[in-house]
Amino acid sequence: MVKIASYGTWGSPVAAADVAQASSSPAWVTRHACGVWWTQAKPAEGGRLALTRDDGHGAREVLGAPWNARNRVHEYGGRPYALLDTPDGARVAFTHWGDQRVYLLDPDEGDPAAISAAPDRPHGVRHADLVAGPAGTQVWCVRETVTGERPTDVRRDLVALPIDGGPARVLAASHHFMTVPKPSPDGRHAAWIGWEHPNMPWDGAELCVAEILRDGAFGPHRVLAGGPREAVCQVEWESPATLLALTDPDGWWNLHRVGIDGTAVNLAPGPWEIGGPLWQLGKRWFAALGRGRFAVLRGHRLAILDERTGTVTDVDSDFTRWSDLSGGEDGVVTACAAGPFTDWTAVRLDLSTGDLTELSAPAQGLPDPAYLPEPVARVFQSPDGREIPAYVYPPTNPDHAAPDGELPPYLVHVHGGPTGQFSPVLDLEFVYFTSRGFGVVAVDYGGSTGYGRAFREALDGQWGVVDVRDCATVAAALAAEGVADPARLAVRGGSAGGWTAAASMTTVDTYACATIMFPILDLEGWTSEGAETHDFESRYVEGLVGPLPEFRDRYRDRSPANHVDRLTGPVLLLQGLDDEICPPEQADRFVAALDGTGVPHAYLTFEGEQHGFRKAETITAAHEAELSFYGQVFGFTPPGVPVLGLRR
Repeated sequence: MVKIASYGTWGSPVAAADVAQASSSPAWVTRHACGVWWTQAKPAEGGRLALTRDDGHGAREVLGAPWNARNRVHEYGGRPYALLDTPDGARVAFTHWGDQRVYLLDPDEGDPAAISAAPDRPHGVRHADLVAGPAGTQVWCVRETVTGERPTDVRRDLVALPIDGGPARVLAASHHFMTVPKPSPDGRHAAWIGWEHPNMPWDGAELCVAEILRDGAFGPHRVLAGGPREAVCQVEWESPATLLALTDPDGWWNLHRVGIDGTAVNLAPGPWEIGGPLWQLGKRWFAALGRGRFAVLRGHRLAILDERTGTVTDVDSDFTRWSDLSGGEDGVVTACAAGPFTDWTAVRLDLSTGDLTELSAPAQGLPDPAYLPEPVARVFQSPDGREIPAYVYPPTNPDHAAPDGELPPYLVHVHGGPTGQFSPVLDLEFVYFTSRGFGVVAVDYGGSTGYGRAFREALDGQWGVVDVRDCATVAAALAAEGVADPARLAVRGGSAGGWTAAASMTTVDTYACATIMFPILDLEGWTSEGAETHDFESRYVEGLVGPLPEFRDRYRDRSPANHVDRLTGPVLLLQGLDDEICPPEQADRFVAALDGTGVPHAYLTFEGEQHGFRKAETITAAHEAELSFYGQVFGFTPPGVPVLGLRR
């Protein structure tokens, strides 16, 4: 029998612990002759990344605790392992979080052995974006070295690590930021991507090629594509004389063939995004299949690009988002994939037969599909006529219905980046709320990727304005349509999404409250001058807000930290204490200014958490606190969660 109960009070089979348990997504899928490999998150084990292999006889964990195949280059990390065909057989090289060194392992026997030197200070030398060097006797990677006490005191080199543990060799240092060099099939050239401050890699990045000299050193590099306003995001060798590169000279990330002589051809021109923002070194959006065909990610959907016809055709699949493509001329693709009712899974797809095999174990704690909301794609109009894509997740619970005439509370979810892009896939974090009677709407505000450079650059100089306005426009439209209760709207987000949530509460009166997770709150501190963030993003805000010192007043005027007196409602802040990207000092100052103002608020901090939460106990506590917070603001008591204490 269906029970009549107010929105937000519905009994749900999805506990916060289930959200934590389901946060064990696979990533970094790679296909090799010795099997399909990926990393698997382990929330119950402190959030470590286990290295997993399927050699045709089922998946097994290759590295048990305490090994953690993760690194902190750029603080977001990059590809943490590579498969090598050495003279002694297949080997896997990987980075270990504990000391940030590179280790080599025989996947069939033995223990890992370090092949990079021990740093002089903890995490003082980091490695990422591993690939096999020529002849399988070296690991090539990006090496990041801490050179001082400021978070921006960092040097990067492209290095070769001999697999016998010999001294590292610097191959190149063409730019302040670089991806790993990749050797050409004949071993005569190497190619990589580089960029400089103040650009982020999606603003402008260059495709570099250098000759590999007889002694293994690199000759001078040449730039074949990219530039200050053109961003190369992935490069692979096709032949000794040609490369395949994702770049956007026409405003869209399309696949190009680039000759080492500098010639370039767009293989399938069109207003579609195949590439994406290079937040983590080693991300892949395409894989060659042979005979002029390529598996590509168009808007995160799997598609086939055929250069003979210049077309890009979606692959019919229940999975609506794919990542980490790895392919081959046999037409088999491996990847991570997810759908509206399916969590992230490592998969193998045979394109010739349509046979799809799920390689990783299904996530635990998933509810009956009847409790899963079906996301509805919507497009809203901004005041200036620009389209705002969004996905609406309605309250969904077969056991409950609301009283006649009652409208549900809605949570406006703001993605991070701010270059993120939302896809309609199963998100148990959303289900935790929708199964209790909340609606959720995820907004791709101006600045999101997936819609071309012009849409992405709508946020240039307008961070804290366009993002806030777009999210508020969507919330107001849902309220005007009678979909959402206008008195019970909340905004939530983490990182850049936390910035937008905080800026919303100090500039618009749309929301009753906000959940602000590991946020940016003070723009002046989040610069190379302020030295409160890491090197990778230390000049990011020059594009999002304006260069200093010319626009210093704008930095101060937009920073929520300077306008606590303008808060329009209660706020919940959630912060990891080991966060190097959005450090706790900003949240500490914000809450200190809030104390004694009479504005209800709560501040939860978590030991051992970096940027984003990985530990099961943290994820559980954060979701229970958020639910209790909304209940207190919206005037109901959520069943089954501890009451969050609010300060004033």
